[in-house]
Parts: sequence; C-alpha cells; structure tokens
Amino acid sequence: MDFFSIVLLIVACISVIGIAVAVYVYYHPQLIVGRIQNVLYKNKRPINSYEPFDPPMRMIKENKQLLVTEIGYGTEYPNSFLDILYPSEDTSVRRPTVIYFHGGGFFGGDKRLGDPLAVDDDANRLFEEVAANGFNFVNVNYALVPDYHFPVPLIQMNQAIEFLLQHDFELGLDMQNVVLFGQSAGAVLVGQYGSLLANEEYQKILGITPSIKAERIKALIIDDAPFMTEKFGLKLKLMTGNYLGTMNMQSPTAKKSNAYEFITIGYRPTFLTAGNTDGFPDDMSAFAQKLTEVGTECEYFFVPKNVCELPHGYLNLVKENEHARLCFDHILSFMKKYTGGNGNEQVS
Repeated sequence: MDFFSIVLLIVACISVIGIAVAVYVYYHPQLIVGRIQNVLYKNKRPINSYEPFDPPMRMIKENKQLLVTEIGYGTEYPNSFLDILYPSEDTSVRRPTVIYFHGGGFFGGDKRLGDPLAVDDDANRLFEEVAANGFNFVNVNYALVPDYHFPVPLIQMNQAIEFLLQHDFELGLDMQNVVLFGQSAGAVLVGQYGSLLANEEYQKILGITPSIKAERIKALIIDDAPFMTEKFGLKLKLMTGNYLGTMNMQSPTAKKSNAYEFITIGYRPTFLTAGNTDGFPDDMSAFAQKLTEVGTECEYFFVPKNVCELPHGYLNLVKENEHARLCFDHILSFMKKYTGGNGNEQVS
C-alpha cells in the first residue's frame, strides 16, 4: 500500500470514529451536560440532595428585608426547598406573593445562585427589587438531571404551591393573590403550569391537577423560555433532550412538554420577554400571539438587536442596563395591575 493510500485510510478511520462519537453523544446528551455539571458543582456540592445545600437561616439584610431560607416544601424529591424574601421583618403585612422558579436548563441553577446560563447568574439584586416594590418573594428549587426528568420539576412546582397554600398564615403569605415568575427553564415550568390551570385535557395528559384555583393566580411572568420543540437546533436538542429523556422532538414526551400546544381560553394574564442574541424571541413572540388569539391579556417586551444587544437572562442587568430596567418596570406595572398590590393591608 502506497503512502497516499495509507493517508486516505487514516483519514477515513478518523472520520468514521468522529461520526460514531458524534452519533453516540447525540443519543447520550448527558455526556456533554454532565461535563458542564462537573464544572459547575465539582468540589462544591451535589446536584440533588434531600438535605438543604446551606444551613437554614432567618436574617435581616442590610436593606432591612427579611430573608428566611431552606424551608422544606416536600419529601418525595430532592431539592424540595424554598426561600422567602419579605420587604420587611413585619410578615403580618398582606402583600401579593411572587413565586419564582430559576433557570439553568434543568441541569443547573439554584434559587440563590441563579441561572449559570444567564448573562449574570447572581439574580439576588432582581429578587430584592421585586420585594422592595411590595411583594413577598418566594424562590423555589427543584430536582435536576441526570436523576430526574420531565415532568418531575413541574410536579414539584405544584407541591411547592400546595405547601404554601397550607402554610400561608404561619408564613405570612397571601395565597389568594399570586404571581408565578420563571426564567429560562423556570419560565418553561411557568408556561406549562399556565396551560395546566386553563386546560383540563392537559391535566389529564400529564396526570397533574393544579393545587391552586386558577383565579388565585393573577399573572404569569415568562422570561425567555424555549417552547417550540420542533424548531430546536442541535444545542437546544441536546440540553432539552437530556431533560425529556429523548432527542426526538416529535416524540409524545416532547409534545407533552410544549405548553404552547395546550394554550386555551382561560390562560392567565401573561407578561413575556426574551433576549435578542442568545434568547428565544421567536418562541416568546409565537406564545404571545397565541395568547392574544385565545383572548388572554398579555404583554411581550422585546428590544431589537439594532437598538441594544441583550443576552439570555438580561433582566439580571436591571441595575446597569436601561433596557433591562425598562423591562423590569413593565413587569412591575403588569404585576401591580393584576394583583392590585400596595403592600399595606394587614393579614387577618
């Protein structure tokens, strides 16, 4: 065999191996996601735990807000803990309740650390601003891959809401006047829960009955969520497929996860936004359009890229970016419009 033939054989072997590796990774996305998780959590903490990641605490912050952490809301799944941030230490004040679900692609993220995929994963400044505007802010953790898959986080979402309903008085929460707020993966959960509240058929398909009456949910805030599974590119297929347990975005599981397909009359008032560089503006635009078609009051806030480039999770930039600030102000106005929040009534 001459030298040229040997080179061709080597190239062919390398190509075959490369294709084989690519195919294997495609059908085993946890290989890639697992590497990312190792970077995020190695020598820091486990991915899932039935114990709190940090010691529970009750503290008055420098801004006079009260923070209570690591409240267990369930025992069936790991990471079933939530924090509550109050505008002041007086928990007897009747205020609207915002329940927040973090992002992180269902493989990362945390109620206190934020979304590692966002532009700035320290979202605490955003949380403090919500509380400063007269809302009690509940921040929820949920189980992550590779051990837990769809619809476990959605089940946990329902469990957290049920827990808050059962303990509203002792926690000083108004669960008659609730806003659900999610970012990225958390926004997927909020969108799905919105469809559950409005669509009994979707409840049957997922086997989940909402633990709260729809009329108690005054508004939904959906911040940059991917829903249109049939249009996902490879990167999103890998991440979402790892969570859904299938890379086939036309599969029954993928279709069940797409809240867009189950939007019906009765969907709660919704605010949507998306980044314009690595966000999901097409998904948010389509979602808003369908909400309008079924008669749901909604607002879609979007800044074109030629005005200002805004990455995924840009709301975290609320203190330094004028467009993030404008969007946040719109969110506050939207929440106050539907909750009538003024933060000055007393819990009876």
